[in-house]
Amino acid sequence: MARLVDMDAAGIEVSLNFPTFPRFAGQAFSEADDKGLGFAFLQAYNDWMVEEWCANPRLVPNCLIPFWDPQLAAGEVRRNAERGVRAITFSEIPAYLGWPSIHDKDRYWDPLFAACAATGTVVCMHIGSESKMPSTSADAPPAVQSTATFTNCMSSMCDWLFSGVLERYPGLRIAYSEGQIGWIPYVLERADDIGETNRAWGGVADLVHDRPSQTFARQIFGCFFSDHFGLRNLADIGEDNVLFECDYPHADSTWPDTQKVARETTEGLDDAVVEKLMRGNAIKLFGLDERLGAAGRTSRRS
Repeated sequence: MARLVDMDAAGIEVSLNFPTFPRFAGQAFSEADDKGLGFAFLQAYNDWMVEEWCANPRLVPNCLIPFWDPQLAAGEVRRNAERGVRAITFSEIPAYLGWPSIHDKDRYWDPLFAACAATGTVVCMHIGSESKMPSTSADAPPAVQSTATFTNCMSSMCDWLFSGVLERYPGLRIAYSEGQIGWIPYVLERADDIGETNRAWGGVADLVHDRPSQTFARQIFGCFFSDHFGLRNLADIGEDNVLFECDYPHADSTWPDTQKVARETTEGLDDAVVEKLMRGNAIKLFGLDERLGAAGRTSRRS
């Protein structure tokens, strides 16, 4: 497979895959007028992802869920978890897509989140997964949007920290892709301050009992591919909460210089910390030990 050749060229051992054709959160299937047909297509896509595209253990499946029915989504999480899938792709800000927010008083998403927590399935959110990339105006150049892509991750994390969802489901894990990490220390500092000083009128006194920074350390993960500032402030983020990515195969990527970028951005860090960022945290979060063993066996056979 051509992708594996490219992974070898960049020194990438294993890669988590996001959808492209149905968009980053599978929005295309959730927009179908015929929901029965949309679900059939969604399951067919997941079957293809698991059984064909990611049949090679070096490619990690990241399945889609039907946004229009959280009970159905929970069932799809369990169906895929039974065959080893430990990731779904979700929207950073589902309200932008016309679905309830994660603050919904009726707890619309709870069946899905409960299933993810019970199966160890990580909720993965890629920038653009709300079909609304941040910008300032219609005539702003693309460079503005590219620079500001992290801001939807930032807003989303504020949502999650003050939603109460992560306290209701302490086994739930969420991860942000292509958002970088340099902004995280300030947001955690600000959220801790707001959680304390604005508690009486901030609308979260009955929902959030832990400090947001504690919740982050327990359940939230950030990904980076080129973020010197973030790594200089790694102590304020947490070395256990950061994963390296390459963002192959589009223009905003380190490929084919991934190894070079990884070495440069982690220069000066302890080897044990580098191992966590490059491999260990991802292996633990997504339960990749068995897949890595199979990948090694496949490599030896080839």
